Amino acid sequence: MASSPIPVLGVTTPATSTPPAPVTDGEHSGLLHALAAVPDPRDPRGVRYPLAGLLAVAVCAVLAGASSFAAIADWLHDLDEQAKARLGFDRGVPVGTTVWRLLTRLDAGLLTTVLAAWLRARVRPDTPRPKRCRTVIAVDGKTLRAARRPDGSQVHLLSALDTSTGIVLAQVTVEAKSNEIPAFAPLLNAVQAVLGDLTGVLFVADALHTQTGHAREIAARGAHLLVQVKANQPTLFAQLKHLPWPQIPAGDRTRDRGHGRRETRTVKAVTVHTPGGIAFPHAEQAMRITRTRTLASSGKTSRETAYLTVSLPAADAQPDDLQDWIRRHWHIENRVHHVRDVTFREDLHQARTGTGPAVIATLRNTAIGYHRTNGEADIARATRRANRRPHELITAVTSSNPTTQ
Repeated sequence: MASSPIPVLGVTTPATSTPPAPVTDGEHSGLLHALAAVPDPRDPRGVRYPLAGLLAVAVCAVLAGASSFAAIADWLHDLDEQAKARLGFDRGVPVGTTVWRLLTRLDAGLLTTVLAAWLRARVRPDTPRPKRCRTVIAVDGKTLRAARRPDGSQVHLLSALDTSTGIVLAQVTVEAKSNEIPAFAPLLNAVQAVLGDLTGVLFVADALHTQTGHAREIAARGAHLLVQVKANQPTLFAQLKHLPWPQIPAGDRTRDRGHGRRETRTVKAVTVHTPGGIAFPHAEQAMRITRTRTLASSGKTSRETAYLTVSLPAADAQPDDLQDWIRRHWHIENRVHHVRDVTFREDLHQARTGTGPAVIATLRNTAIGYHRTNGEADIARATRRANRRPHELITAVTSSNPTTQ
């Protein structure tokens, strides 16, 4: 890198660009039709209850607030005879252990793909896409604290959230005695299975995924990566930290007030043109974001600085875009993982048999995504309302009409 980096820095300034081609949706279809793609793990001899019906019950029950396998079975047993018949149960209903045994044997990854495609098919792109709008996927992991394996390890899931729709597109289980890094490529495969094409898609992840292999894998699929840089990439971190940030003008600044504090977020972005550019594969821009928080109660001010890279050039990623995309990464924590913990009490659920932990998490993701696509901000209230109106819920999810409940 040159001793004086000023001549080789291109400050990111507003510019116009054409948006990438929108990602296409699948055909609209009802839930029962969609669930027909899930293979039945049961021995065909002696099967009494239809698989699609049992899975539809699980989806509907969690949409109505069921937080465990036992609660799913209870919801089915509490339905009136007409509602049971509409779901395919006209000759009795299974006991709770039957429901549990089936759900803990399913292919959790395939179930996630099927349900994510079903949710996406229900979303109508009624509004025009704004300039430089692209699909932004937030990637983050979550530990199921009460779901312990026989060796004592906890189940950990890595998920990908479409931040524009609130739909979790993919979820993979991290292997025991491993971490999220080897699970990243399978997660990309799962997202691609739902979207069909990753060209132009932006993945936003935390510093754990600032990995050269991730960057190359995403670029090979025509997608882009926005990641925070910390000490796990010391050379890159030092390069970004020692850029002449005081001499670079602010590209975007936002001010927020709430939760008893005032916050100012300032983004600076530059393109480094030295030979070799930024010391990370396919990185086009370096960013610094400064968060200044002032507590209303005490007047105490704190400041936090973060460094990031993105594989999009300045023409396609202006500072206000970067500000928005960086904040979208919190959607998966605030709008999915937090809701699973608070509304569905996930961290208290001790499901650990077979694929049960991943399956029940997928059902919770589906419930949250379904209510989000209906315009619901309060998921707990939406589940209570769905529980009071089971016939309306069954009609909404089994209809091929994408109009939501």
